[in-house]
Amino acid sequence: MRIVIAEDDLLLREGLALLLRAEGLDVVATASNPTDFLEAVGKHEPDVAIVDVRMPPTHTDEGIVAAVEARRRQPGLAVLVLSAYVEQAFATDLLASGGQRLGYLLKERVGRVQEFMDALHRVAGGGTAIDPEVVAQLLARNRPDNRLERLTPREHDVLALMAEGLGNTAIAERLFVTEGAVSKHIRNIFAKLDLAPDDRADRRVTAVLHYLEGRR
Repeated sequence: MRIVIAEDDLLLREGLALLLRAEGLDVVATASNPTDFLEAVGKHEPDVAIVDVRMPPTHTDEGIVAAVEARRRQPGLAVLVLSAYVEQAFATDLLASGGQRLGYLLKERVGRVQEFMDALHRVAGGGTAIDPEVVAQLLARNRPDNRLERLTPREHDVLALMAEGLGNTAIAERLFVTEGAVSKHIRNIFAKLDLAPDDRADRRVTAVLHYLEGRR
């Protein structure tokens, strides 16, 4: 796995590089600003980019803008975004876009090496990884949707893990149940949220959006 890191904090940038190299991954370049990051992506054509949301010069959304541009220049580039805080608009947009090969983690998650590496590999493999704390904070900020009241506590657990980007196997492992049980819960969730099998939208993504956006 070839990785480019874009992070303006020197200690975090170098610490990430050391961690990833210790895990046997190939960090081909690091950058402290969006311009250098895009140049590195063009030069090295990495498999994954790890990008800070807030970068120079204004420390607002430069990292996100650069990540979008990098994916435009290199379609299929996996991007794992790091943020010190929950950026609600970005997290919701990430889910709405389908989230393929995209991840969003709080920086504190980097210190939990196994969780961080699991998320990185999931994104590199074509999946989605959303920090559990991001999901929790988004839910806390929103008002209940009556349809969500139809769900059992276990179905809520399954949907929350879906929102993190976990597949059925990972959900089963996290909840200590069988994959068959997870599949049954997901079918029930779709039914209770009125998501028909012939819906043109991805029902899994739509269910998560109901969970996040529908609670506003």
